Amino acid sequence: MATPVQQPPQSGSGKRKGKAHYVPAKRARRCDGGGPRQLEPGLQGILITCNMNERRCVEEAYSLLNEYGEDMYGPEKFTDKDQQPSGSEGEDDVEAALKKEVGDIKASTEMRLRRFQSVESGANNVVFIRTLGIEPEKLVHHILQDMYKTKKKKTRVILRMLPISGTCKAFLEDMKKYAETFLEPWFKAPNKGTFQIVYKSRNNSHLNREEVIKELAGIVGSLNTENKVDLTNPQYTVVVEIIKAVCCLSVVKDYMLFRKYNLQEVVKSAKDPSQLNSKQTAQAGNGAKLESGDKSDQNDSAEGTNNPQVVPENSEEPEQTKPISETEVVNEGGAKPELGSQVTEGSESSENGLS
Repeated sequence: MATPVQQPPQSGSGKRKGKAHYVPAKRARRCDGGGPRQLEPGLQGILITCNMNERRCVEEAYSLLNEYGEDMYGPEKFTDKDQQPSGSEGEDDVEAALKKEVGDIKASTEMRLRRFQSVESGANNVVFIRTLGIEPEKLVHHILQDMYKTKKKKTRVILRMLPISGTCKAFLEDMKKYAETFLEPWFKAPNKGTFQIVYKSRNNSHLNREEVIKELAGIVGSLNTENKVDLTNPQYTVVVEIIKAVCCLSVVKDYMLFRKYNLQEVVKSAKDPSQLNSKQTAQAGNGAKLESGDKSDQNDSAEGTNNPQVVPENSEEPEQTKPISETEVVNEGGAKPELGSQVTEGSESSENGLS
């Protein structure tokens, strides 16, 4: 009787390798051709929140940004990165010739940087679009201004669209050092203006929001003593978005006019600005202002009646499982910050305004 032929032992457990085994290699190859694939310090771009459908959000973002990007900057021109050398003409080695051909194909297809490129943000329902060769704050302001005038709705799942003019490590010392230079174009003498600071944190627990706001407000004040806080109608809004270990910063105009840069709300009929400002002034008179989070409680009637600046709940970010409170920090003339009223927010984030 013939003995069965023994198969050579297989390495490891002998099980078939799953899909997860190949994903890192696939991502690595993809990273080589298109720059960074996740949010990191040193990037500029646009931070977009969406309603539970990130894939659709990216599609809408590309469509909207390309439309207005071509309007402002003209048709996109590709920029090849690290073109491969042509090599010697007399090269007859087959392996070297194959490598050269592969390198040329890679340079012409994969290694071109696009004007807009989606990268992993590190937070749910948040998309980050890296930008190249444009000014994010001007582009986003142009989009919102056009939608505000025409009242034409162009997105379904995109909620807020915030330009990010700079990113750094989300540690207090790094943020202070970076902000000293970053804030100069808007607030360093002879430039000046009224401002507020809006803070939000996602997937980060080591930063204290009151401390961050206090430090940034101190930097703005040190650049020019004529810079003043104004919550009702500020010239500039300093947006601070923390995602994991990355701090995203921007300085935007018309933050309240464009409904906190909410694309769903900006196309709705606006109320009389003078009436809105009078209500805001009355609310700010007691030393505190309530600012809405990503989603307000639909059943909280007191919040809806006492806060004229709350954005309607049907257009804000979706509610998630773990609630966290959000506070408003008030700090006028260097006085000790005080905590205002609180709003329950349905995500692991917090947003503050500085007064």
